[in-house]
Amino acid sequence: MEHRPTIEAGDRFRGAGTWLSRLTEEQAASLIAAAADVTLVLDDDGIITDLAFGSDELSHEGYSAWLGQPWVETVTRESRAKVEALLREADEKRSPRWRHINHPTARGDAVPVQYATLKVGKGGPVVALGRDLRSVAALQRRLVEAQQTMEREYARLRNAETRYRLLFRVSSEAVVIADAASGRLLEANPAAARLLGHSVREITGQDLAGMFDRKGAKAVAGMFAQVGGGAVIEEVTAQVADGGPKLKISASSFRQDGASYLLVRMGRDEPRSNGARPSGMASTLLSLVEQVPDGFVITDLAGNILLCNPAFLELAQMPTQEQLRGESLSRWLGRPGVDLNVLLDSLREHGSVRLFATSVHGEYGSVADVEISAVAVSGGEQPCLGFSVRNVTPRLAPEPDTPLDLPRSVEQLTALVGRVPLKDLVRESTDMIERLCIEAALELTKDNRASAAEMLGLSRQSLYVKLRRYGLGDLAGDDDGKS
Repeated sequence: MEHRPTIEAGDRFRGAGTWLSRLTEEQAASLIAAAADVTLVLDDDGIITDLAFGSDELSHEGYSAWLGQPWVETVTRESRAKVEALLREADEKRSPRWRHINHPTARGDAVPVQYATLKVGKGGPVVALGRDLRSVAALQRRLVEAQQTMEREYARLRNAETRYRLLFRVSSEAVVIADAASGRLLEANPAAARLLGHSVREITGQDLAGMFDRKGAKAVAGMFAQVGGGAVIEEVTAQVADGGPKLKISASSFRQDGASYLLVRMGRDEPRSNGARPSGMASTLLSLVEQVPDGFVITDLAGNILLCNPAFLELAQMPTQEQLRGESLSRWLGRPGVDLNVLLDSLREHGSVRLFATSVHGEYGSVADVEISAVAVSGGEQPCLGFSVRNVTPRLAPEPDTPLDLPRSVEQLTALVGRVPLKDLVRESTDMIERLCIEAALELTKDNRASAAEMLGLSRQSLYVKLRRYGLGDLAGDDDGKS
């Protein structure tokens, strides 16, 4: 087998004398200039006598003015000691040592260059070969910024987890997190552990359904299967095993890291104080209210929720009535503290309100435009207020490419007070004024749209956009932008 010599890092050419001797002076100079981003030729005093740039970016920095200057004066203050060391090391017969040098720029920053020096012949000049490190420095800077961003994100996640853990522990509501596939309990807060009659450590990892009696375990397991499959189950009732309390249990599913989990809420099943469920026509009426597509809410005289139907739960994005009971209706209305007070004042004065325009803000950010009709019921054992909440968002949504139907007068605008939020009134007022100004400009210029745009201080294209928006004029033949 033919033996081939191995080449290790730091080794020099083995046959340099056989091929370098064939290079002309111009070829040698071109080779050196091409091998480095910047090449400096220095005399014994460190003066730059010749230079070449292999990088166009460096040549555009104005460094060609270095010719005839001491090398040490072309670098930043902290790099001068390194330049002096490079000049000393040029006479040493060993592999060149690369050093990081910074050159100042007119912009106030610095260009990093890595240099190595070599003495050419005995008594000859010193050649400094430089590599532009700006791309490397940019990558390092991006790496540091990415690392800092990751650290900030980790800190944010740690803080969020700490807050979650604290809220989870101090919450008076019994909450557990279970695996949707197996029903195994993964986390539980102290309130849940007390209801189940064990410590948090004892119940973690156990089958949650198995902690109830036979009937309750079947109900809980069935609820978990249906909720995991996407069904909506309001709640089930189950009794804790070994004579434990009877609990009301509700669950909702969520996904994390590609797996499905269940958030389970539990509470004691306490008998209601209002007696038996009404029967006959009263029961039929209650059933109809529960199934009506419009939201229906019953509150006390202060506006605190007593009962609501599933349609309002959907608008409020809340899973159960229990979570709304006792909360102020104002929490979900568009203008907290304003809309409900207006409704209550009207109910005290007139006894009823019809088609009050506002919006309902869901717990997870949804917004629906609604019309509320309300009535005050002063008779009976407990005076209360009833609110019918109709979602009118589809009806109010403008058709695409349809001109806006804006108020035409101040009287029409003032008629909207109490039905439309102030920010919408201001926006509609601005639109009305803008439309009137455009109409006046078109009338003054006898429908010369180029002159009207100049009069209004608009570009012709902007004027055409506004004409289309307000449905002014015949734009069928104006697609080319001509007046």
